[in-house]
This record gives sequence, structure tokens and C-alpha cells, in this order.
Amino acid sequence: MNWLWLVSYFFGGAFAANAVPHFAAGAMGRAFQSPFAKPPGEGLSSATVNVIWGFCNGVVAYVLVARVGAFDPRATSDIVAFGLGALVMSILSARHFGRFHGGNTPGRS
Repeated sequence: MNWLWLVSYFFGGAFAANAVPHFAAGAMGRAFQSPFAKPPGEGLSSATVNVIWGFCNGVVAYVLVARVGAFDPRATSDIVAFGLGALVMSILSARHFGRFHGGNTPGRS
């Protein structure tokens, strides 16, 4: 196993996790934070921008997972690398965006 492939799968998982909220928010017609907003990552971008940004993240995830190395969904190391990337990105996103949507307030559902 080439360790660089595992790094690629880790970042593929991170990009895949980042694609989901942007694409979903945009597809629902909702504005959401994106790197293109003012201020970046804090202001809201249009639903269309978020669909495009989510789609681009999905394409990068595909390239990093399906076109680099020989990703095998039955190989534990490949899945762990992908899953850890998705988990890390999801936790970072939860911490960052929770400030804007009440997700970091203890005792609040």
C-alpha cells in the first residue's frame, strides 16, 4: 500500500464531507456560508453558488478517491483513511458553522 494513496483518500473524504452541506443547502434553495461570501466563510452565499461549490467539492473528492491509486472499499486502510478525512472535516465544519446556527451552545438542541 502506497501511503500517498492513503493521504489522497483522507483528503477525498474531507472534500466529500464538505460537498454535502453546500450541495444540500443549495439544492434546498437556502443561502449558506462559503469561501466566496463576504467575509469568507462567515457571510452567506446564494443557493446557486453553494450548489456549484458542493458539486466542485464532489468532483475533487471523486478524483482523489477514484482516480488516485487503487481505492478498494473492502480494504480497511482505504476506508479508514477516507472515513477519518470525512470525520475531521465534519467536526471542523460543526465547530465553525455551529457559531452561526446555534450548534455549539451546550444544553441546546
